Amino acid sequence: MMCDAANPQAAGPVPVWQETFPVRFGSIDRSDRLTISAMFQFFQEAAISHAANLGLGREDMAAARRLWILSRMSVQVDRRPGYCENITVRSWPRGGEKLFAMRDYDILGAGGAAAVRARSGWLIIDVDKRRPLRPQSVMDKLPLNEGLDALTTGPVSLSERDNLKKTGERKALYTDVDYNGHVNNVRYIQWTEDALDPQLLERAGKVRLDINYMNEILSGDITEIWSAPLENEAGAGENGTPNAAYAIDGRNTTSGQTAFRVELRLWD
Repeated sequence: MMCDAANPQAAGPVPVWQETFPVRFGSIDRSDRLTISAMFQFFQEAAISHAANLGLGREDMAAARRLWILSRMSVQVDRRPGYCENITVRSWPRGGEKLFAMRDYDILGAGGAAAVRARSGWLIIDVDKRRPLRPQSVMDKLPLNEGLDALTTGPVSLSERDNLKKTGERKALYTDVDYNGHVNNVRYIQWTEDALDPQLLERAGKVRLDINYMNEILSGDITEIWSAPLENEAGAGENGTPNAAYAIDGRNTTSGQTAFRVELRLWD
């Protein structure tokens, strides 16, 4: 069933949220294919709409003094859909693991096969105590979707690396900051893309990206980007040896905290 993002609750609760639309010009790079950050944008919008559909949207959570925080995400890109291709973006809850409420996603191409698959881990924060709550606090409102798995590996916890070198920095400006008052999760992906050789990204046909969102970045904060090639990648992942692989950290110099940590693997 197709869903209505303008009125998420119109048809009543649905176990899987899905929307179909063409890939627009603003979502592609010079290869004429969908960018990684555009995929994250689609996933974000689907998650927000589905939460509202299930009675756990931002207004519902605010009334209960709770907040959704994206903590981890893993994305496997098997094929990057092209310009004007009709795609279907889907998202659904997948139960809880420890402190995380899990949510899966996929992007189906024009032929109906999954071109992109992803799994995320969300924290439910008590606004007053500033502490995470067990996901069981909302599980009665979430479909379990047993057996419907987009990914079986991830989201992963990424380890700190001591060989990274500073490659740039970003200041959080007006267009980086979202409704919640901090840099939006999609911006971290754009900053990651901008830290790499554009030709590597344009050539890439398959991608694996794992990200840990560790600490918020506020307006005006300066974040240093640190990166290094990943070594010993032979046979890494289900696609074999990548053509390029990098570890990337975003380190907030204003707060002194690591804001995000990424591992990105690219195959031509």
